Amino acid sequence: MEGVLTPEIWIAVSEKTGIKELRLTTRDVPDYDVLMKGRLEILARHGLKLSQIQEVIGSLSLLEGALDFLRELRSLTQVIILSDTFEQFAQPLLRQLEWPTLLCHRLVVQEDRIVDYKLRIPEQKQRTVAALKSLNYHVISAGDSFNDTAMLGEADVGFLFRAPQAIQKQFPQFEALESYSQLLQRIKRCL
Repeated sequence: MEGVLTPEIWIAVSEKTGIKELRLTTRDVPDYDVLMKGRLEILARHGLKLSQIQEVIGSLSLLEGALDFLRELRSLTQVIILSDTFEQFAQPLLRQLEWPTLLCHRLVVQEDRIVDYKLRIPEQKQRTVAALKSLNYHVISAGDSFNDTAMLGEADVGFLFRAPQAIQKQFPQFEALESYSQLLQRIKRCL
């Protein structure tokens, strides 16, 4: 979701709070657990509360063209968004996206402080795609970060979308696309 349809939440929080270390995303750090433990430590050190993060998220707009892309895609096929975001972060963005199906994780919150996170399951993106394929669905996926590559590899067809050059170079087996129109054209060819 983030980086493909919506802005990166943690980058927006970093810009709003001035906490530069929060700019790191799954585009920068391949190990999600390392990334999240670092984020939790930064939040604790700065006393940043969930409500403050939610306020930033509530001010975000979708990436330009994202809603039109998603509307057209949903007119052609079923869409499930697999994300490593959290239920407590997603609602304002889902509203703007007209409530697509989102499978994501959950934060552990105590007195408005994020103290931990709970993954649905490890490798939830890849395992969800595998489960859909076991039900005889033809799965087409797109993503932009290290945490998407297992999902892309598991899918019948996988695309990198607006991925950094370093990720494109490391994963040349996935076609790299830069615009929603390109992605929609490629998806249509696969349907």
